[in-house]
Amino acid sequence: MSLTLIATSRTDLGKGASRRLRHTNQTPGVVYGSGKDPVSVTFEHKELMKLECIEAFYSSVLNLEIDGVAEQVLLKDIQRHAFKDRIQHLDLLRVDATHKLHTTVPIHFLNEETSVGVKNGGIIGHLTNEVEVTCLPADLPAFIEVDMANIEVGETVHLSDIKLPKGVESVELSKGEEHDLPVVAISAKKTSSTDEDEEATEADAAE
Repeated sequence: MSLTLIATSRTDLGKGASRRLRHTNQTPGVVYGSGKDPVSVTFEHKELMKLECIEAFYSSVLNLEIDGVAEQVLLKDIQRHAFKDRIQHLDLLRVDATHKLHTTVPIHFLNEETSVGVKNGGIIGHLTNEVEVTCLPADLPAFIEVDMANIEVGETVHLSDIKLPKGVESVELSKGEEHDLPVVAISAKKTSSTDEDEEATEADAAE
């Protein structure tokens, strides 16, 4: 999915200027990286709100148009209002097609409800919901899939068990085997002491 942000450059900087922008339903931001000077920009807040509910907005290379000039960027930080449904500021990193990115990608867990472990009474525990990766911008996936269909009770899926797309590498695994972190596990349901006592009572009664 290709998402496009429309922005206008601004020269009126500082906290006061940012407050004035927000009062007119605009959101300030900054674009930096790739050896170029940072550029302060402004976005229409209502347009940002349409995009921020799309998962790809946070992990994909975005098309940015500043005063009609296009470039590619990656969202690096988003600041939100403490209690209002409002985006306060965006930080965007310019993307160079020839240089690898270092970012995180969300995980989509497939077939959880129908997995072998769940059918046998197990409970799924997510230990992380994203993977830190490096890759060229063209290879960056919007998400990474983990199929839970054949995971049984007592089994854990680690980073090394995940098949990454071509050209994508795990940052943690590149540090060595000791960084093969767990991602998701299916564990047996815990039996409460009350249930155990009732079972013991029933067994004694049967005898």
